[in-house]
Amino acid sequence: MIQAVDVTKDPELSAKLITDATNLDRMHDLDTPGAWEFDFTKQEKYTFSPGSVVNANAATFPALTKIGMTLAQLNLGPCAMLAPHWHPRGTNLVIAVSGNTTTYMVAENGAKPVITTLTPGRMTVFPQASLHTMQNNGCENAQLISALDTADTGTTNVLNAMFDNIPQEILAASFGIPDFNVEEMKKGVAGVGTGSVMGSYECQKRCGIEGGKTNKAKRVVDW
Repeated sequence: MIQAVDVTKDPELSAKLITDATNLDRMHDLDTPGAWEFDFTKQEKYTFSPGSVVNANAATFPALTKIGMTLAQLNLGPCAMLAPHWHPRGTNLVIAVSGNTTTYMVAENGAKPVITTLTPGRMTVFPQASLHTMQNNGCENAQLISALDTADTGTTNVLNAMFDNIPQEILAASFGIPDFNVEEMKKGVAGVGTGSVMGSYECQKRCGIEGGKTNKAKRVVDW
C-alpha cells in the first residue's frame, strides 16, 4: 500500500543542501539532469482511483530544500474526498482547476465552520492547524492545486490518528458510549492510502458507484 507520507527521495543530497554555505554551492549541488523538474503525473501516488495528494516539497523535490514551500496536486475521482485532517506546520491555499469541490474548515473551538464551493478559478485558505476536509461533488474527476508555506507541513488524519492511537476507554468516555468498540469502528475507517478516500454515500449513489464498490477494486491495485 502506498502511504500518504512523503519519503525523502535523496537523503544525502538533502543533507548537503541544508548545510551548503552559499547559494552558489547549492546551485552546484543541483547541477544534475532533472534536478529542476518535477512531474506530478509520474509520482507513485498519482491516481484518481479514488484520488491522491501528490506533494512537491523538500522530501520529494530536493530543489525546494530551504525554499520553504510545498505545492500539492489534489486529484479527486468521482465522489472522492480528503478525509478530515490538519497540517500542524502549514497554512495552505487551495484553488480548483477542474470539477466542483465543497470544502469544510473549522479553525478552533467556538469558531463557525467555513464552507466553500470550489469551481475552476476559485480559491480558499486553510490556516495552519485548522481542521479541514473536501469532497468532489461530481461524477467526473476534479483537480485542485494546494500551496503551503512550509516544506514540511505534516498531516494528521483525525479518525486514523484517533482510532489507531487513543485507548478504547478514553474514546468510550469521549463519545459517551460505555460499550464503545474501537475495533468495530475502525473497520469502517479507510486507511490514509494516497491521501484520498471515497466520499458520501449520497454522491456515490447519485453517480452509480454503489457504495464505493466500483473504486474499491481499483484501490487494491493503486494503493
